[in-house]
Amino acid sequence: MTPELLSTIAAPLPPGRLITSDEGDGDVQALWLSDGAVPAETWKRIRDQHPHTGVWPLLLDALDPNDGEFRPWGSGEVFPERMSSPADHDPADLLAQWWATYTADDEDDDMLDVKRRLAVTAPFGQTWPGLAPGLGAVADPDELASEFAQAFLVDRPQTRLGLIAAGSGAAALTVAGWFGPCNYDNDTAKISAILQDWEHRFGARVVAVGFDTLHLSVATPPVSERDALLVAAEHFALCPDNIWQGCRPYTLAAYAERITGAHRWDFWWD
Repeated sequence: MTPELLSTIAAPLPPGRLITSDEGDGDVQALWLSDGAVPAETWKRIRDQHPHTGVWPLLLDALDPNDGEFRPWGSGEVFPERMSSPADHDPADLLAQWWATYTADDEDDDMLDVKRRLAVTAPFGQTWPGLAPGLGAVADPDELASEFAQAFLVDRPQTRLGLIAAGSGAAALTVAGWFGPCNYDNDTAKISAILQDWEHRFGARVVAVGFDTLHLSVATPPVSERDALLVAAEHFALCPDNIWQGCRPYTLAAYAERITGAHRWDFWWD
């Protein structure tokens, strides 16, 4: 992100500053961060200008909005120089590899024995079922993203605006150097590759990002039991904590039921 790019945005920006990584040499300014909360209309206005500016807006949440640092964004805990390119990764291969990792027998796991681990991912067990089919759009993805942004700001009014020089919300995570899933994989380009695929298959849009959370609007969610199970398997491969810790009972089937017809997907990495 550069001052020159920021100047291409029509109408004044709210007060803010450019952010560099706290471990870098200061040459890479990963993103611009507003000093305070902004209305959803500002996010939408900048998003609509993206084809002309190349600047993508994200709603940025913090680990603790009241600590003064607004981590990880305000504190510079972003690492764009560590990331590869999303183009280097095949989404289907990544998901299959992660599925194999998280469904493998783990003798050191004192919480889930083999039988319980297989029950979590039933009916697939350890067998990767493959990608869910892309479905025809039932809503305009960008309009739905705007509605989601407005609703998110109602729930999290302390959320700030981030601006990144990127082609989409999925790509913006890598460009900004977001490090949220680092306990599972420290190369965010892999996450971006999968999200870019979801943009095409499900009309997904990355709207908001936190310290270790990710929030998407979804124009074409699964509506059948089979499709929902396949999408749930993809979510498990990307973010097993969504099932292991976030959905009772902790099973793929329960999670699939929860996302059936849902126009919002949320992820959290422990």
